[in-house]
Amino acid sequence: MLNIGSGSKVFLVSGPTDMRKSFDTLATVVRTAIDADPLSGHLFVFCNRKRDRLKALIWEPSGFWLMAKRLEKGTFSWPNASVSKVQYSAAELAALLEGLELSGRRKKRFKGLNKITK
Repeated sequence: MLNIGSGSKVFLVSGPTDMRKSFDTLATVVRTAIDADPLSGHLFVFCNRKRDRLKALIWEPSGFWLMAKRLEKGTFSWPNASVSKVQYSAAELAALLEGLELSGRRKKRFKGLNKITK
């Protein structure tokens, strides 16, 4: 079972990432682009250019977990590429996944989710 412990950190890898990458290539991105250890037990989150897909990579003693999320409508609020990584708490990551705009701490609704369709 996946467990993000209290000692684990969450890092958003800013800028776009090719979502065709998998375990080993994302681990290489962690090592080279953000100068971190992918075996540290920290969670590393990547986003595509259109900001509608995420992948998250985390190491457990038995191996890597790779998770993905695709939005049907809307985009994620994502840091620009001026910094290589941004550290979030687990609560901030949960808020980002729910559509909060964390820079201003205001609710950013995904387009079309609050409309009633007939």
